[in-house]
Amino acid sequence: MAIHFERDDEGVVTLTMDMSGSANVMNAEYHEAMGETVARLEAERDHITGVVLTSAKKTFFAGGDLNLLIRITPGNGSEALGFLEEVKAQLRRLERLGKPVVAAIDGSALGGGFEIALACHHRVALDDDRIRIGLPEATLGLLPGGGGVTRLVRLLGVQPALPLLMEGKQLRPARALQAGLVHELAATREELVEKARAWIRANPAPAQPWDEPGHEVPGARFGDPDLYGLLAAAPAVLRKKTHGAYPAPEKILAAAVEGAQVDFDTALRVEARYFVELATGQVAKNMINTFWFQLNGINAGGSRPAGVERSAVSKVGVLGAGMMGAGIAEVSAKAGIEVVLKDVTLEAARRGAGDTPGITPTDSDADLAGCDLVIEAVFENRELKNRVLPAAEAAALPDAVIASNTSTLPITGLASAVSDPTRFIGLHFFSPVPKMRLVEIIRGERTSDETLARAFDYVLRIGKTPIVVNDSRGFYTSRTFGTYVTEAVSMVAEGVSPALVENVAKRAGMAVGPLAVSDEVTLTLQLKIRDQALADDPAAAGALGDHPAFAVLEELVAEGRTGKSGGAGFYEYPEGGRKFLWPGLSRYAEADAGVTEKDVEDRLLFIQSLETLRCLDEGVLTSVGDANVGSVFGFGFAPWSGGTVQFVNSYGLTSFVERADYLADTYGERFRPPASLRDRAATNTPY
Repeated sequence: MAIHFERDDEGVVTLTMDMSGSANVMNAEYHEAMGETVARLEAERDHITGVVLTSAKKTFFAGGDLNLLIRITPGNGSEALGFLEEVKAQLRRLERLGKPVVAAIDGSALGGGFEIALACHHRVALDDDRIRIGLPEATLGLLPGGGGVTRLVRLLGVQPALPLLMEGKQLRPARALQAGLVHELAATREELVEKARAWIRANPAPAQPWDEPGHEVPGARFGDPDLYGLLAAAPAVLRKKTHGAYPAPEKILAAAVEGAQVDFDTALRVEARYFVELATGQVAKNMINTFWFQLNGINAGGSRPAGVERSAVSKVGVLGAGMMGAGIAEVSAKAGIEVVLKDVTLEAARRGAGDTPGITPTDSDADLAGCDLVIEAVFENRELKNRVLPAAEAAALPDAVIASNTSTLPITGLASAVSDPTRFIGLHFFSPVPKMRLVEIIRGERTSDETLARAFDYVLRIGKTPIVVNDSRGFYTSRTFGTYVTEAVSMVAEGVSPALVENVAKRAGMAVGPLAVSDEVTLTLQLKIRDQALADDPAAAGALGDHPAFAVLEELVAEGRTGKSGGAGFYEYPEGGRKFLWPGLSRYAEADAGVTEKDVEDRLLFIQSLETLRCLDEGVLTSVGDANVGSVFGFGFAPWSGGTVQFVNSYGLTSFVERADYLADTYGERFRPPASLRDRAATNTPY
């Protein structure tokens, strides 16, 4: 039985959810088991004093079965709606049993799992920081369709519930208690059950707040000016954040507000219809595919070499205590790894270490003794890297992994600086390191499987998501992201309004406008990367040397506009004020540049997807999942799309080829789709 039913001498029934598989999920097995369980509870009601709902798994309940959800289409939407209505009806019967029902949350309760808990009269959670509680459906392009919107709005009120729903927040138990999602915490599993039973004894005939006579949704009284203010402002505020690219927050807002104005059971129906509308849409499918299936596959070791034993880094040496090196040292130390942070001076090393425990600042290579991993994070200069790497390798353990945090320089070339290139690898972190989830692992021509596996294990250890790519200039992320920035600057050179470029990029779902990003990374760095590429490959002079984007960058740098760190770039940075686009860019603007808004958007998105496909063709990328996850987490490609390759799939291969050919004919051969894509389009074979 998927839900074990056990009644003790006091009449307390313990329901232990134990679906087949590693986690409890809301699928047909759950539906059948809960239906039978609720029917039995109703039949034996007179012999029951209360119900404790718990789990036999590591998690309380994992949520909806995404294997089923991703298959919902407009054609079977009514069937999905019927299933959802039945699931909700079961929970409705459970909370109206007339007996106290307590959720004993002994593991993470997310999505459908927390919706089950919300249908219980009382919620006690184990006070364990590994546990997460919440309704994260919005992060997968969905809304909580099992009663989550309806119950949370009635529990907390419209305004307090909306951030939790629209942002998909996952809270630790202590924070969930503060937010009102759970009623009590317990220090141990024994105390968890005892508190549940104690509440049952003290509350023999409870009812949910929304089933009490005269109940009103907190803060949703008709005529309340605060409510009208919220209703008037919320859609505009939301649109400013999402630019209309993310339907889930909009539907959550609609379901919450509309549901608050009607009775509880009608609100459940409103919620269910909005859920199915989202589930049949393409955005949810894109996000589920990438942020669930592909991301979980990566974190489970999909790109890790098979047959290599797991390893655990014990001591990391970080070379360079600047922003990147300090960030790498911080996340390593917080993961419980001993860290040595080395810089040219002890003062600089101390400044980089800050007050983070577990970091030893130094200016001596000798202190790298005992390190089984060394990560070089000095300036992006090959000569400098070639000087610091051999000394660090000599001081570390004989079998230590030696890594470079370079964002563009080929790893195979850098490996020549160390005595054993099989132990050399690229570990490309993103700034700011503590916040950015991705690490791009770059395998050089001679990097061994063992080295790659050890690097992979380290990245997981520090709580990051690893993607694995093969060596190339710029690897995958920097190379592809570079096309986004240069395409934007090219449009400025063509006379397109800089404000239009920035606004269209954000409307398309990009995390940051390309001109703002250009300022962040500095205009000088982009020119240095171009110059290094030209020095290494003079044959690239035609493509790089004559690129209109670099002419603009050179002009701005010559005028002292080097980027944000220099105080001026494409933007002005007034002290104490908000940045704004430099009015002097009007020198490039033309009244009619001949580039439509749609062309601006597609040039920015298509150029990144096309470069990704070239990386797949060249073997730089070996996994579509690495491409999608890397594009969103690494350089902020529009999350609604599911990533650069999923964008091609969802656009439709034939339609994408036709549009890319138009862009190539109009704006240049860089938009010409590769032969591999044409072949796939001819056979309708998605990536």
